[in-house]
Amino acid sequence: MRENRLKPGTAEPVPDRQTVTPDGTPVDRLVDGMTVRELVTHTDDRGTVLELFDPRWGWHELPLVFSYMFTIRPGATKGWGLHRLHEDRYAMLFGEMELVCFDAREDSPTRGHVSKLVMSEHRRCLVNVPPGVWHANRNIGARDVVIVNFPTTPYDHEHPDKERLPLDLSSTLGS
Repeated sequence: MRENRLKPGTAEPVPDRQTVTPDGTPVDRLVDGMTVRELVTHTDDRGTVLELFDPRWGWHELPLVFSYMFTIRPGATKGWGLHRLHEDRYAMLFGEMELVCFDAREDSPTRGHVSKLVMSEHRRCLVNVPPGVWHANRNIGARDVVIVNFPTTPYDHEHPDKERLPLDLSSTLGS
């Protein structure tokens, strides 16, 4: 059961705001250049098949050049991180994760905007995080999150395209 939220300093409840349309489409705006593609899990009596990426979908114009998997333990957060040269392209496999993005790009129409997207094995999707967008991944479930990333450039071990903020994310992510 969900707790009622109260207005600060009062005992007056605050109504929930709309989060999805009647057909289930989220109403929250993503940062400019970020896209989501729902992934379909095909199930039969033998098990499941999940297609992770197909260039014929037209989801992303850059080719598949590199791939890796990462996990996040329950309650843990990875981030804040930023890439200057490449995009992350995540495919959710298992668990429940909140992806939070902050658009720090000077020339972006969504500069200063924060996007939050919940991904789970019950709502598998592909999502891209454009260059110049700070992002953090938080496991909000009870088991490890498993993500496959298809970044737009191969990893450069000598010169990683990654900047980090040394923050305590427990105060910046969540409700």
